[in-house]
Amino acid sequence: MSRRKILGAAIGQCIHVAGLYNFLRLAEECGYRTQFLGAAVSVTALVRAIRAHRPDVVAISYRLSPASARNLFAALRQALAEAGLDQVELVFGGTPPVAAVARESGLFAAVFSGEEDPAEIVSYLRGHLRGSETTRPAAENLVERIEASAPYPIIRHHFGLPSLDATIAGAAEIAEAGVLDVLSIGPDQNAQESFFRPAEMDPRQEGAGGVPLRREEDLVAIYRATRRGNYPLLRIYAGTRDLLRWAEMVQRTIKNAWAAVPLFWYSRLDGRSDRSLVEAIRENREAIRWHAERGIPVEVNDPHQWSLRDAPDVVAVADAYLAAYNAKRLGVRTYIAQFMWNTPRGLTPAMDLAKMLAKLDLIRRLEGPDFRVIRQCRAGLAGFPPDLMMAKGHLAASTLLGLALKPEIVHVVGYCEADHAATPPEIIESCRIVRGVLRNGLFGLPDMTRDEEVERRRRELVREAEILLDAIRALGEGVDDPLCDPATLARAVRLGLFDAPHLAGNPEACGRIRTRIIGGACLAVDETGRPLGEEERIAAIDK
Repeated sequence: MSRRKILGAAIGQCIHVAGLYNFLRLAEECGYRTQFLGAAVSVTALVRAIRAHRPDVVAISYRLSPASARNLFAALRQALAEAGLDQVELVFGGTPPVAAVARESGLFAAVFSGEEDPAEIVSYLRGHLRGSETTRPAAENLVERIEASAPYPIIRHHFGLPSLDATIAGAAEIAEAGVLDVLSIGPDQNAQESFFRPAEMDPRQEGAGGVPLRREEDLVAIYRATRRGNYPLLRIYAGTRDLLRWAEMVQRTIKNAWAAVPLFWYSRLDGRSDRSLVEAIRENREAIRWHAERGIPVEVNDPHQWSLRDAPDVVAVADAYLAAYNAKRLGVRTYIAQFMWNTPRGLTPAMDLAKMLAKLDLIRRLEGPDFRVIRQCRAGLAGFPPDLMMAKGHLAASTLLGLALKPEIVHVVGYCEADHAATPPEIIESCRIVRGVLRNGLFGLPDMTRDEEVERRRRELVREAEILLDAIRALGEGVDDPLCDPATLARAVRLGLFDAPHLAGNPEACGRIRTRIIGGACLAVDETGRPLGEEERIAAIDK
């Protein structure tokens, strides 16, 4: 089958063709054949070219006055009708005032004013025009949403206010704005731990950390509120207890786009549940298996939890492999690898990039026909300054660095989160900041992954992480697969193979490790501050 063809021209006396040329370039990336007629093409010449080339779509640009555009559009309508070409599909691009006239004319199937993101133009070209009731993007399938947006990543943001009514109204406002593809619902801690045990809820913690979900109908109401605008996918965190009942409920109510389940966490290790570590690992793995059996994508949101507690970079890198390995062994076919930047604070961009590349190197060893890895990048909350203007710069800078990994999902963190939970206008603004970064930085950046310092540290982290993983394997003598065995993994934490300074005094952890930011990387050190390699650090652990 021959490819669809687009004919492009700036009409009338308009000589401005840069926007049109970029539109045709995007069309070529989407598989179209294109023909560029150039600037200042008369209506007569355009109609003659349409008759000669028989394109599927004609792209017209005009950036002069709205009044002259109105006359041009009327002349074009008449000329096409007289030539028997009035059924040809026309699209328009121009300044916002001229675009308004183009919409009023009713002549064009789509109108672009320069205010759109490139991803919206790609969506139109692929037959999924944003905001169209009949051609809206598939709202219930993550992989299709990613493929429809490519080469642009889809956008995700977290949302949950202390009031259910405000959350429902805010979700509708965000969906209507069409700035994100995935809205992650953030429940309060009472809901996450005790949704199915309401008598245990602490009324003093009502709405603490998110929206107070108390009934299935609350989730249904949020879902219905988002069936507008660009119909974002919805997802929600795993509960911290009763994970399987929670999984069944959120799949039934919001069609959870993917599951985010930890391996070690949501336990006594972080205080978000009273589950013992071995019990939590066992139940978390069962939740991962449950989603895998139903073909639901899974994110094991684990490695950055160690970095949030100032663990050395090598622990986070090793855990990135461990998380993906467990997901694959449990049958997950579509795995979402989250890369949280700027964590812990003080990492330099070069060392942060090396750390993420090392994680990706190890995870990619698991890729194959039955295990697809989707890359998701996000700015680290700990790195955001409370000054809101500086925080906007941080969000943009972190997003730009994350593009080095070629993410398929960008998890936007509201720039205001260091000061307060993001409101709908702030979420919309944060997503627009990130879309501005994508517009300017997605293509043509220098390849930062080739930097010599980055490459040296990446290789070092991979080598050190392999030593740490081998040490965990050695703990499980007589165990079929120690890296998947809850008892072995819990023992690795208690002994200090996986450890973090913030875990001091935790009954489930060792908490004796010391770390320092040295040369922009987070390293394990001895009592004098001297860096320790993994062989030396592990040798000193009493096993």
